[in-house]
Amino acid sequence: MKETKLGEFEEVILLLVGILGEDDAYSFKITQEFKDQTGRSVSIGAVHSTLSRLEEKGFLTSEMGKATAERGGRRKRIYSITAYGRRTLEISRDFKMSLWRQFPQFGFEFDGLNFSR
Repeated sequence: MKETKLGEFEEVILLLVGILGEDDAYSFKITQEFKDQTGRSVSIGAVHSTLSRLEEKGFLTSEMGKATAERGGRRKRIYSITAYGRRTLEISRDFKMSLWRQFPQFGFEFDGLNFSR
């Protein structure tokens, strides 16, 4: 059964899969990108379990990549966002933006639109 709920960490991991794209969205690279984007470290185990959970929920699919010499002949699991995952991210973004627009202390611009008071 597909679930629509995304935790904050799950949402960040899902976004990173999209940022990295089809060739680079594997657990080690996602772990590195998380640190680059947030300045915080995360264990590869936490990333693995989150990727598995996102796949179970229908937000991601995965397939085994080719074996490479740099990985000692091992293959890596490559992740891709599903249409359902993309739609869920859009819904999450839209919901958060509707809340931000109501927050009176902040004026900001998003996607070329000015939300100043």
